[in-house]
Amino acid sequence: MRPLLTGIATSLLLLANTLILIGPMLLIAFGKFLLPGQSARDACSRGVMWVAEFWAENCKRIFGLLTPTQWDIRGNAELRRDRSYLVISNHQSWVDIPALVQAFNRRTPYFKFFLKQELIWVPFLGLAFWALDYPFMKRYSRAFLEKNPHMKGRDLEITKAACEKFKRLPVTVVNYLEGTRFTLTKQAQQQSPYRHLLKPKAGGVAFVLAALGEQIDAVLDVTLVYPSGRVPGFWALLSGQVPRIIVDIRTRALNPALWQGDYENDPTFRQQVQEWVSALWQDKDARIEALRREAD
Repeated sequence: MRPLLTGIATSLLLLANTLILIGPMLLIAFGKFLLPGQSARDACSRGVMWVAEFWAENCKRIFGLLTPTQWDIRGNAELRRDRSYLVISNHQSWVDIPALVQAFNRRTPYFKFFLKQELIWVPFLGLAFWALDYPFMKRYSRAFLEKNPHMKGRDLEITKAACEKFKRLPVTVVNYLEGTRFTLTKQAQQQSPYRHLLKPKAGGVAFVLAALGEQIDAVLDVTLVYPSGRVPGFWALLSGQVPRIIVDIRTRALNPALWQGDYENDPTFRQQVQEWVSALWQDKDARIEALRREAD
């Protein structure tokens, strides 16, 4: 009974926090259309980020008040809010996102995800994504480009245009290289060579680096581990059934050579990016194993 009551109370408070703050956030966001001058529009963007950070901080307080989860966060002491970061993380559960909020809110610029263009039409969420300046990307399949060669490179142009605003304000961009949440079934289907990870998709991070490489000051290599041995669902977090979460963060320098090339058309450059991603993933797989053993 107690987990049920905890889950209901946590859910209601999180919902109230969202409903109360989404109005002011959208109001400030619309100021980007109404106010003249780039400095005024940038001020609106900063205002939206302030509201989002306030919302996230309230979420942290709610979890801290109602749930017993221990957030074991390592390596975020030297982070700065005036720097831009690329976060690369393993992905196991919807709980991963609250874990990133716990680790990075008010320590780095508010994080953003690259989203599919279709998500802008989702009721309420689409408006929130737009207000937060989340970059909407449109990627064309290889089959489509073969039939429409004049569209080649257009997806990257669209994404770069969407990211132009990041040249004026610091940003934290989150990229899940696996492309989907880890499960043992998916691991077996992929025949993944890693013990705790799916195969990474180098093309996704190459796309991000091509659009934002010059703005990124460092890579934050994040490893998420659930020491209980069981990956929790979001309800388990809401209802206070997740005892501990490890968020291990390592700051890595970003080699400019990783965005100064054509991933799709240059085999040498593509191999360079793939080797970099493979080395990251081998290290992360070993780190997950070490953190699990430490927690046992």
